[in-house]
Amino acid sequence: MQDVFDIYTIIFLALAVFIFLRLRSVLGQRTGRERPPYDPYAAREPVRPAGDNVVQIPNRPTEATRKPDDAAAESAPVERWKGIAEAGSAVANGLDAVAVADRSFDVNHFLTGARAAYEMIVTAYAEGDRRTLRNLLSREVAEGFEAAITEREKRGETVESRFVSIDKSVITNAEVRGRSVQLTVRFQSKLVTATRNKAGEVIEGNAESVTDVTDVWTFARDASSRDPNWKLVATEAGQ
Repeated sequence: MQDVFDIYTIIFLALAVFIFLRLRSVLGQRTGRERPPYDPYAAREPVRPAGDNVVQIPNRPTEATRKPDDAAAESAPVERWKGIAEAGSAVANGLDAVAVADRSFDVNHFLTGARAAYEMIVTAYAEGDRRTLRNLLSREVAEGFEAAITEREKRGETVESRFVSIDKSVITNAEVRGRSVQLTVRFQSKLVTATRNKAGEVIEGNAESVTDVTDVWTFARDASSRDPNWKLVATEAGQ
């Protein structure tokens, strides 16, 4: 009986070794240098995640995704900010500094994202959507917006706001402050906006007509951070 047990033991051990060697040949060995299955910082097209209100103001393509003529464009400083800022102007010089501090910066992609963020923030403020505002604003600005919403709610007032168009978005200032890169954008838009009291009466604005609105907003991000998101850090009404 003992001999039978030993024979089966040997057979099972041999089978186990065979299976181990097969798995090793198929799966390979871990060396500690494998790439992770998912790289959260890999370059990819910016999207608005489902259920998430964060707007990623995208940066410029990495070396792997740049077109052949990108380098040529960068080698011609006069053309670098064409259509964005006049060569030699304070804004152009500021954009140069931002591009040095943040190698991933792409001004056209930034403006596209800034326009999307502008519309989302204005809409979220009108709707009292604090969660969206916290995702898009710096802590200080978010606190100011939320305080205004709270006071409005205490008075029983509601705000209706509907975008008709964003006619223009122009960078009016660009600078680097320590690790922070900051861009100020002047937005000119058309909105239908009205504030109503508890009785539903319009006490400010006009629910039936389009209003021209000018806002000057400053966005910032930490150039040393892998977080690609820009946040609104200052607002003022334009003239």
